[in-house]
Amino acid sequence: MNNSTTNASPSPGEQHPARILEIVNRGLTKRYRAERRFRFYGLMAIVVSLLFLSLLFISIGANGYGALQQTYIKLNVFFDPDLLRQEALASANYQGLVKQTLRSMFPDVKGRGDKRKLYSLVSSGASFQLRDMVLQHPDIIGETREIWVPADDDVDMLIKGHIIREVAESDRRLKDNQLAWIGQLAAEGRIEKKFNRTFFTAGDSREPELAGIWGATVGSFLTLVVTLILSFPIGVAAAVYLEEFAPQNRWTDLIEVNINNLAAVPSIVFGLLGLAVFLNFFGLPRSAPLVGGLVLTLMTLPVIIIASRSALKSVPPSIREAALGVGASKMQMVSHHVLPLALPGMLTGTIIGMARALGETAPLLMIGMVAFIVDIPASFTDPSTALPVQIFLWADSPERAFVERTSAAIMVLLAFLITMNAAAVILRKRFERRW
Repeated sequence: MNNSTTNASPSPGEQHPARILEIVNRGLTKRYRAERRFRFYGLMAIVVSLLFLSLLFISIGANGYGALQQTYIKLNVFFDPDLLRQEALASANYQGLVKQTLRSMFPDVKGRGDKRKLYSLVSSGASFQLRDMVLQHPDIIGETREIWVPADDDVDMLIKGHIIREVAESDRRLKDNQLAWIGQLAAEGRIEKKFNRTFFTAGDSREPELAGIWGATVGSFLTLVVTLILSFPIGVAAAVYLEEFAPQNRWTDLIEVNINNLAAVPSIVFGLLGLAVFLNFFGLPRSAPLVGGLVLTLMTLPVIIIASRSALKSVPPSIREAALGVGASKMQMVSHHVLPLALPGMLTGTIIGMARALGETAPLLMIGMVAFIVDIPASFTDPSTALPVQIFLWADSPERAFVERTSAAIMVLLAFLITMNAAAVILRKRFERRW
């Protein structure tokens, strides 16, 4: 008779130790393999992100580098006293001086159409340059001076290689006779590329060779000043009240929810609010940094309040208890102990909010800062534009030269944003305390 116990399979708990070890090792191997795949995917995500970011910067830099240089033409200008009368120097015919000089350099050009093409080689800004020279030094009237004047944007694009000479004349903005005149000027050493100071010192212009970012930069600065003056104290005060003094009830919960919701509202909604309230109701000046600052204040306040409350929460309760224990009032506890410790985090959140405000375009478009502004704003109520809006306007321009200006302006804007974010990181690392 066979014993039934001899043929029964062992229970799971009675399995051989080697079998159990094999199962455990197989599970560990599978888990380690999954962890390696996860690390690899994370590393590849970072590499791909950096690759695309590098391509973006390379593309912007390659397109914007050309805007740092401008083509100039050397003219031997005779300041004709017949064209420059002492009683009306500001309104004299300086364009006539330029035309007279070009006719003397190319005496074979006779036809009206050919003369018009010849005159178009030089930028219209040359007459303003001559006017400024005469107004500053009236004694040069009657003399001949060598002056480098900006070339037209088409000539600039040709010299930089963006206009191909070999294509058919009908497909070029510059005609064959203009190419011949440019070649003659280049052979005589009268064409050079120089550093484009105008791009950093002038305001906007319809002519690419005369357009600059200084007006937009000043407008952005004035707008950010208004935003900072209003948003930082209001945001910090609101955060301190909500975190330290406000009772915990349904109303404070409702306010907290609304603040969090406002931080996620599209920026163009704040622009519509500014248009309805500040412009239509209060009648504030359109396209002014004051209105732009008010609108951006509404947009940045939720961000600053949330960041400030997080900074206040990071202060250990023991600090509060110690201050209250030695006899400090609640206001003294907050102002003398809690607030100084939370201030670095508040500043970091404020700088990040300002950086976001610097790059905003949509709310400024709604309040009229998209207008064509040539003059440099001198006050908070003067018409102005902002750097992101300037980039938007140039990107929509048909001239090829504005492509360079657009990329160069983006480089300047990115430099400001990187600087502000780096300042936020430095402040956090410098003043942050770990508990």
